[in-house]
Amino acid sequence: MPAGGRWQTVRGVLVPLARHRTARFVAASTAAGLVVAAGAVAVAGPWDGGQRKAERVRAAAADRGHSARSAPGRPPAGPVLAAPAAGGRPPAASDVASALEPLLKDAALGSHVSASVVDVTGGGRLFGADEGAAVTPASTIKLVTSAAALAALGGDHRIETTVMLGSEGIVLVGGGDPTLTAHPAPSGERFASLPALADATARALKARGTARTRLSYDVSRYAGSAQHPIGPNDNLAPVSPLMVDEGRLDDSDHGPAERSADPAGDAARKFAELLGERGVRVDGSVEEGRAPASARRLAAVSSAPLAELVERALTNSDNDIAEALARQTALADGQPASFDGAGRAVTARLSRLGLPTDGVRIADGSGLDRSDRVSADLLARLLAHASDARAPELRPVLTGLPVAGFSGTLRGRYQEDDGRGLVRAKTGTLTGVNTLAGTVVAADGRLLAFAFMADGTSDAEGAQRALDRLAVGVASVR
Repeated sequence: MPAGGRWQTVRGVLVPLARHRTARFVAASTAAGLVVAAGAVAVAGPWDGGQRKAERVRAAAADRGHSARSAPGRPPAGPVLAAPAAGGRPPAASDVASALEPLLKDAALGSHVSASVVDVTGGGRLFGADEGAAVTPASTIKLVTSAAALAALGGDHRIETTVMLGSEGIVLVGGGDPTLTAHPAPSGERFASLPALADATARALKARGTARTRLSYDVSRYAGSAQHPIGPNDNLAPVSPLMVDEGRLDDSDHGPAERSADPAGDAARKFAELLGERGVRVDGSVEEGRAPASARRLAAVSSAPLAELVERALTNSDNDIAEALARQTALADGQPASFDGAGRAVTARLSRLGLPTDGVRIADGSGLDRSDRVSADLLARLLAHASDARAPELRPVLTGLPVAGFSGTLRGRYQEDDGRGLVRAKTGTLTGVNTLAGTVVAADGRLLAFAFMADGTSDAEGAQRALDRLAVGVASVR
């Protein structure tokens, strides 16, 4: 049994007992939420003791269906949250306002807070407070980036890293996969492995009677500056189509870490080392170059499906993956794979999805740029749209959301709150900016999408607690 408080079994699933005066509504919404969640488990991925494994980066041999998009001959996927979410009536707008308006006055949220609550089933707005204002979203912009990439490419799409054979040697060509790893891939690992690529390359060269070669690397898939406007930072490597382990200089796989200043060059030099270990000598120095048009494909490895990259990006708030998703969207839409080109492509995708784009500015894919602008209404409506059975390709936007008190960036939050296990949301934090956008099951089982954005805060921890109380407030409404 999990540590940290009292637990009970509801409909065969272990859930935390509420410990506050609001226990009655939490018990009701927990039960309803579990009924709704039961309809989602089959399509959202495996669970373990109430915690979705989809966000686990190294979930060994986890078969999550490989894609949110139906394969040829397969019946269309059902709604993310099945019929129970549509049961009953949506709460009255006046009741939502009564629950949220006092909480919005919390001084920790600063002088400007925008909010939107949308009924997922009907699509109607139940509450709004300056909901159309375009403000700095911080990392909640990853919801936008993820939805755009999924809409452009589908959940099955994989990013390839290839080795091309030319007349003067081989060329390592970056396709834009930041999850390519230099570590030996454990059994069941879904992410692309540089050692595996070296294995395949060495075999192919030896089959041609070649045991020595020259090596260059090609990063031409991306355009513009590789350096994010914030400059060198432990939260993001230079944005390159070729890197291993996100350019991290330690053994971490998420969170801040010292990064390489030359992730592409480092990846290529590591590849040369791996080839040497496999009996293929690399002559001369490893330099940046271009794969010639006449080059022939020698070997390749593929990333996990885009659906899984989105889940990892959202659960861990992974900036490197988010920037890659934005550039993959640009490439799919014929835009330059740069900060500006990605911003145009993502914005265009939002329009095609029918989402409100007034005042939207996409300056990056990760939310680290303070000049990003989106509205609470956009975020809430995006989440509602992602649950629609007519948009199954957007499903990973929901399955990737951290679960309050259990996973990702919400693991350490809601430990003392009644929203633990009920709220699923993407967090956003910059100095003076605190945001939260996600879904929650109301007391009668109705699924609601919400977004709360405060862009003038001075107490980050206090603001986070205030945002968490707002999400719990949504859950309390009948």
